[in-house]
Amino acid sequence: MYHPESMTKPEKDARPLVSLVLPCYNEAAILRANLETLCTYMESLKQQYRWEVVLVNDGSRDDTGAIADEAARGRPNIRVLHHPSNFGLGQALKFGFNHARGDYVVVMDIDLSYAPETIGRMLQKIRETKAKLVLASPYVEGGSIANVPWLRRMFSVGANWFLALFARDRFRQLVARGRLSTLTGMVRAYDGRFLRGLNLRSMSMEINPEAIYKAMLLRAKIEEIPARLDWRLQTSGGVKRKSSMKVLQHMISVLLSGFIFRPFMFFILPGVGLFIFAAYTISWMFIHFFRQFRVLTQYGWVMDRASYALAEAYAQFPHTFIVGLLSLMLSIQLLGLGILAMQNKKYFEEIFYLVSMVYRQGLDED
Repeated sequence: MYHPESMTKPEKDARPLVSLVLPCYNEAAILRANLETLCTYMESLKQQYRWEVVLVNDGSRDDTGAIADEAARGRPNIRVLHHPSNFGLGQALKFGFNHARGDYVVVMDIDLSYAPETIGRMLQKIRETKAKLVLASPYVEGGSIANVPWLRRMFSVGANWFLALFARDRFRQLVARGRLSTLTGMVRAYDGRFLRGLNLRSMSMEINPEAIYKAMLLRAKIEEIPARLDWRLQTSGGVKRKSSMKVLQHMISVLLSGFIFRPFMFFILPGVGLFIFAAYTISWMFIHFFRQFRVLTQYGWVMDRASYALAEAYAQFPHTFIVGLLSLMLSIQLLGLGILAMQNKKYFEEIFYLVSMVYRQGLDED
């Protein structure tokens, strides 16, 4: 394996430091070869950047940890972090971020489903545009997808569409203009200082849309580059490597992310739909009532006539009254929860913005 230059460079070196964060779980079949490929590529950028690799072994049950430690032995710019058990993608990334020292932090998938050259293009974009976050997307014009199973592709497209739908107005406008086409992708480049003040909380795959959501709240500039996603199942010793994405877990994380983006919509939309259904049902309650009111002419006083008409209508169509009133009550509750969620979301955004500013000032003073 090629041994790049040590990271013990003089402080006067003006080249920015790039931290390449690699979360790994049961990657023994491909880790050695792909890490070699990534290090070789990073070495090709040494005229522009200093670099380090932060590899997070997230509780792998195979030889991933041992292979990573062997690759890092005697190489101070490769650091390996170990989780005692599998905590999930979000925790692995946060662990890596906390140990990344770079001016820029790049996240890559060790399976190299995105080519190593994507790193250089993301770094070029983030430096040219002064963005805080650059995404690699196969869905933007110029990007492409190859060898991706149809189920995986369907979930990816659906998840990004769903999150864009539930994102707030400003973000939906960015999506509509074509500036952003993916919210769930892991391959991206961050401004290091910005990332360290982002205070991410997610433990699993929802960390990726969470980072975009919080960057959006801070009015950060987000850019995107076209990339090719080539999801090839690699083999080693005849053992086929499979995707670690769990469909159910992925669906739950997308729903949670949608709730983070626009929580009140989970109450408002069902509430409005249920209210329309309740209005339709209640209209039939009145129709049944007035029909009986016209028939019961033997009761002279209006209130007696109305009471008997209501009782007779209920006796003949009890399900209409029960379903109509219950659905009306439930719709009002859902709409009320939606209004409260909207209010709480605004409070959260303001508090998050203020606390982030205070936290950043503390980092500057340190």
